[in-house]
Amino acid sequence: MDSREELKSRLHRIEDMGGPSRVQRQHQMGKWTARERLAYLLDDDTFEEIGAHVAHRATRFGMADADAPADGVVTGYGRIQGRPVYVFAQDFTVLGGSLGEMHAAKIQRVQDLALKSGVPIIGLNDSGGARIQEGVDALNGYGEIFKRNTWSSGVIPQITVIMGPSAGGAVYSPALTDIIIMVRRTGQMMITGPQVIQAVTGETVTAEDLGGADTHLRRSGVAHLVADDDQEALDLVRDVLAFLPQNWMEEPPFLESADSLFRADDGLPFIIPDDANKPYDVIRIITAILDDAKFFPLQAGYADNLVVGIGRLGGRPVGVVANQPRVLAGTLDINASDKLARFVRFMDAFNIPVVTLVDTPGYLPGTHQEYGGIIRHGAKVLYAYAEATIPKVTIILRKAYGGAYLAMCSRSLGADLVLAWPTAEIAVMGPEGAANIIFRKDIEASADPAAKRMAKAEEYRVEFANPYVAAERGYIDAVIEPQHTRSHVARALMVLYNKRDERPKRRHGNIPV
Repeated sequence: MDSREELKSRLHRIEDMGGPSRVQRQHQMGKWTARERLAYLLDDDTFEEIGAHVAHRATRFGMADADAPADGVVTGYGRIQGRPVYVFAQDFTVLGGSLGEMHAAKIQRVQDLALKSGVPIIGLNDSGGARIQEGVDALNGYGEIFKRNTWSSGVIPQITVIMGPSAGGAVYSPALTDIIIMVRRTGQMMITGPQVIQAVTGETVTAEDLGGADTHLRRSGVAHLVADDDQEALDLVRDVLAFLPQNWMEEPPFLESADSLFRADDGLPFIIPDDANKPYDVIRIITAILDDAKFFPLQAGYADNLVVGIGRLGGRPVGVVANQPRVLAGTLDINASDKLARFVRFMDAFNIPVVTLVDTPGYLPGTHQEYGGIIRHGAKVLYAYAEATIPKVTIILRKAYGGAYLAMCSRSLGADLVLAWPTAEIAVMGPEGAANIIFRKDIEASADPAAKRMAKAEEYRVEFANPYVAAERGYIDAVIEPQHTRSHVARALMVLYNKRDERPKRRHGNIPV
């Protein structure tokens, strides 16, 4: 066999992956193969494979004769919507996609290249975990990957798609990346499996309930997005990437829109109910502000008392943070605080401005919250906003009470511009609670304490629970008509996009984790 024929033969064997029967089994599970996934994700004819001929070096426990094409992971680079990216896709048809020494080395190779090149990296995970036969070499491989995830954090976008099992140490690399997308029914993440849990704690749980996509979207908050199948998951990768720059030094992609920046929405003044205790859907306000009413939420289903996501304003990506009065009255709790802080830091890392919509009565009270560390978790919000140097515009819609007023990107935490609707209520606490404290003696001495309490609460509301006291002191820059919110925010961001904001030089801060 001449050299060209030998190359063709080797490439054919590599591209055959684990063989027809294992490929068929992969399809029967509702999963694409690693190569099919990359072919769909990347622009046509742009994929260049790296390390196709890499082979494992293990000899113990039956590995000497184990054939493992590409050592169970396909790595390389290509383009998505014309933009270069590095990719790796674990191949479950080869040794269950298990990670050994050389498998890990291939992933490390594209991580290094992506970091040096300032290019996003996308990992498609479908693996049984560490290759037990390779022992500590496999564990070391994971450690080297984790280190590179950390080095790349905030430098280049890192996106992970969980398309199969991911257990034990395998879950930590995804957790160190910016965005995790999971596929329902096939994608699972867990530290220990159901059998181990049952043996140790006596609990009985299925793999899907323990580590499935909806569990991590709604209960743990580990997943940012969930898809019903491989195709939808890969479409989500393209959607996310369309908002992100190539690296921290570049601007996010611009997308032309015919939507006028000065479009008014005459329905906005009627969104907030006259009764300050009645809920409404803040998504309606978010979409009114963004180009073409398009909003891309993240972690929807987790801590839904807070909404985070990305859209565009004037063609430029913008992050949105908003209290959701429909859930827990828009209070901040432990999970919402974590969700908010991580999102703001993500936006800040990649030069995406943040617009914050405020309507919160405060932090959620209760022993569960206090014992769970709401002080520590709430401090993450303060840290994230104060640390961020991106343009920050805050709009106070209704309630902004106490520490939560400060936390939701107040002027004192670094908001570049603070706007308020006429319905804004800014105070240390709600009128009813304030009246009970300030006018306690008057209320107790009254012949009709309930009526007196209501009257004093209204007195406090008129005196303090409005935007004008804060505006008089310069904490609010403008009280605006709700229907013109989009144009006010657009004008603000136009002049803020080139802002430069320095922080004291240091090794790094000590965020209250």
